[in-house]
Amino acid sequence: MPATLIVGIQWGDEGKGKITDLLADKYDCVVRYQGGDNAGHTVVKLGKKFKLHFVPSGILFKNKLAVMGNGMVVNLISLVKELDELKNNGIDIRYLRISDRAFTILPVHINEDKLKEDGSFSIGTTVKGIGPAYKDKINRTGIRIGDFFEPDIEKRLLNRELNNSEIKEQLSCFNKVKDYVCDTVTLLNDMHKKGGKILLEGAQATMLDIDFGTYPYVTSSSPSAGGACTGTGLPPSSIKKIIGISKAYTTRVGKGPFPTELTDKLGDLIREKGVEYGTTTGRPRRCGWLDLVALRYAINVCGVTAIAIMKLDVLSGLHEIKVAVGYVLHNKKLKCFPSRISAIKEVKVEYKTFKGWETDIKGIRKLKDLPIQAQRYIRFIEKEIGIPVKYISTSPDRKDTIIR
Repeated sequence: MPATLIVGIQWGDEGKGKITDLLADKYDCVVRYQGGDNAGHTVVKLGKKFKLHFVPSGILFKNKLAVMGNGMVVNLISLVKELDELKNNGIDIRYLRISDRAFTILPVHINEDKLKEDGSFSIGTTVKGIGPAYKDKINRTGIRIGDFFEPDIEKRLLNRELNNSEIKEQLSCFNKVKDYVCDTVTLLNDMHKKGGKILLEGAQATMLDIDFGTYPYVTSSSPSAGGACTGTGLPPSSIKKIIGISKAYTTRVGKGPFPTELTDKLGDLIREKGVEYGTTTGRPRRCGWLDLVALRYAINVCGVTAIAIMKLDVLSGLHEIKVAVGYVLHNKKLKCFPSRISAIKEVKVEYKTFKGWETDIKGIRKLKDLPIQAQRYIRFIEKEIGIPVKYISTSPDRKDTIIR
């Protein structure tokens, strides 16, 4: 059975958790393939709001495997806290599986992250130690979760500048999760070969990808479609459906270029209506119009087969709505999203303006029940990107989703 991939195609925070939650019931296994607790998926389930930083959204479903893949970096202390919170809210975590190949985030990584962000070259990270942990992975000096089974683990932690109390805390946290640690590469490939249904969910998004994003204002992993294979061990041939997640507008957290950003009262209004504050840090998100230039680029990179438009209800009440349809740089129209930061900062954005709708669309579940202006907006997006808009979200509740 082919796997399905859910991938962010903006700068993150698009609402991937809701779509994963919407689809997870049809799958046997939900897999998170990269990143760490710099990401956060907010899911509303049975009237409760769950903020997941490590554990895949599938953990909220009974009898579903929830797999943390080898492409992740894991802070064991934070993971234990997250699991305790899930258990305290009545969530069964018996079906959690953690890759023995995933790397750990240690106190030294967090300290290094803080020093860098306090220095002259800050890019606005979450200061969770993600970048330094991935750096050690590439430098071949990192410690994997499976290494905690080795008899020399205390010595290795000591060599990573942990003191005795920090070493004891790391070992204590590992002992609390060790029963969930396994070879997830073999687990997932065996499941795929036997016809199991696998749903892959990424953290962050394509425009934050270390290779394809707005470098250096990116994350340290590969949230794009390619990362789903390197972060799980599943072959590319196993993935057939790729669902790109985009808001009806655009947001990003931290520093970096943002061509359609609204720095006026309208941007503030969208932020407040959309509750645009980071799940992980609580930082206010920068808000702007939907950018089809960036969207088409991310769709090409990931091979997206259908998209979900999230938070359409947030745009209700606006007199007019704009969509970026092109970039102009030095009087030349660009054919694609630029790779250089200087160029992205200098582009002049070409917009198409739509008449807004006054009707509150929150909770609408059929396309025909949307105001005609909202329908035109969706159909224009669909025409411009060349792939179908399969899902349209009209509230945080997973039931309030138009499925076409």
